[in-house]
Amino acid sequence: MTVADGAARIAPESVAIVDLAAVARNVSRFVLLADGAQVMVVVKANGYGHGAVEVARAAIQGGASWLGVADLAEAFELRDAHIDAPLLAWLHESHENFTAALEAGIDIGVSDLDQLESVVRAQHAVGAGPASVHLKLDTGLGRNGADEPNWAALFDEARRLELTGVLRVRGIFSHLANADDAEDALQLERLHRGIEGARRAGLQPQLRHLASTAAALRLPPMRLDLVRIGIGAYGLSPFDGGGSAELGLQPAMTLRSTVVAVAPSSDADFAAHSGIVPLGYGDGIPPQAAGRIHVTGDAGPLLVTRIESDHLVVEPVSPGNDVVRGDAVTLFGDPSEGVTAVDDWARAADTINYEIVTRLGDRVAREYVS
Repeated sequence: MTVADGAARIAPESVAIVDLAAVARNVSRFVLLADGAQVMVVVKANGYGHGAVEVARAAIQGGASWLGVADLAEAFELRDAHIDAPLLAWLHESHENFTAALEAGIDIGVSDLDQLESVVRAQHAVGAGPASVHLKLDTGLGRNGADEPNWAALFDEARRLELTGVLRVRGIFSHLANADDAEDALQLERLHRGIEGARRAGLQPQLRHLASTAAALRLPPMRLDLVRIGIGAYGLSPFDGGGSAELGLQPAMTLRSTVVAVAPSSDADFAAHSGIVPLGYGDGIPPQAAGRIHVTGDAGPLLVTRIESDHLVVEPVSPGNDVVRGDAVTLFGDPSEGVTAVDDWARAADTINYEIVTRLGDRVAREYVS
């Protein structure tokens, strides 16, 4: 038996349990909410830390008709796993080589004329049918997408290329800044202005898309032909106020570990022990949450007093609630089950729930249940 074989048989002390049935149910909720619009589930950043391939399969089971990723490496991971659902990747360099992407049937988000030219070169190299692109317009986020003064030239060139059979413009889209309702409404107005300009140029996009999770939930006019669901598919709220349950969502990830050592406490106001849990900021646990967050141990709530690179320290919060080596510790999960929520960690760390789950490192094993 090799060393690797032996290690593989040892249950990990820390594990992120991902409930794929919860993902499918969350997606089904958005399918109903979309009221006829198609649903794209975004699995960028390794499915927000949950596992891109596994989440993608669960999303399709839940009724998603599209998958979305940021870049081509993420798209290829899905295709290599034999996931053949419609797939859009939208963040590229201007002179990206799209040959392998077209061979894999990946739709390309195009933000400028240079990217359009790169798609044409790839299509000529592949020599198959027309490449499928979605033109991305910047309507106010300022992250990527064509600026409004450049829209007309982009539309005209795309239409010229459509007429030659090199490509087809399947979609036109943008990203919301989610600043406030008034700015979101202005972005929708700008997108409609862009779509009208595209149609005047002769383009007939099948898919207009703008809404992310927040807009899909609260702003029906934003839903258009397709909604792109990110954090909501994982059961987390995109809003500062309110949690998952009131949105009809179920958090999919539960992070658990074990007390691997104990020592007399120097922090508790009563006779107790500190517990050492093998998760730290090297695993993505935010150190700024120390002293501000409670987790759940076998005997009850525990205060996280320190977060180091490879471990954190927990203390009982009341007499009779001591920690023992081997105790299970749940850092976060579904709050309806009486454990700390991801949102609690986000507040304690002065960040957002997206970051808490996405930054969880590869040293933490993922275990999938359904």
